[in-house]
Amino acid sequence: MSKVKHYETMFILKPTLTEEETAAQIDLVKSNIEKNGGEIVACDDMGTRPLAYEIQKNKRGYYFVAYFKAAPSAILELERNYRINENIIRFIFIKYESKKEVVAWTKMSEEAAKKAN
Repeated sequence: MSKVKHYETMFILKPTLTEEETAAQIDLVKSNIEKNGGEIVACDDMGTRPLAYEIQKNKRGYYFVAYFKAAPSAILELERNYRINENIIRFIFIKYESKKEVVAWTKMSEEAAKKAN
């Protein structure tokens, strides 16, 4: 069994989705993380923001960040799910490995949890 690592994922949803569709997509991503053995620690719902550049004819996007712990083997399956989801226009995974990075991850996840409450 591989060791659990700390991750952050940010994904951008199409701005044309309704509020219910956006919530359903966020729930889908969260359930995929948990289905692949991940544990979501905190989430930061950043809402709709302008994109740095136009993507697939979209000038805005709905930003969402999740801080989670998972085995490295789960990330490939999560990336595959992101790639086949037509409503996700961009995504990124960041792995926090060193002690200093994990401390930063913990601080960011605590701030996100505070913001959500």
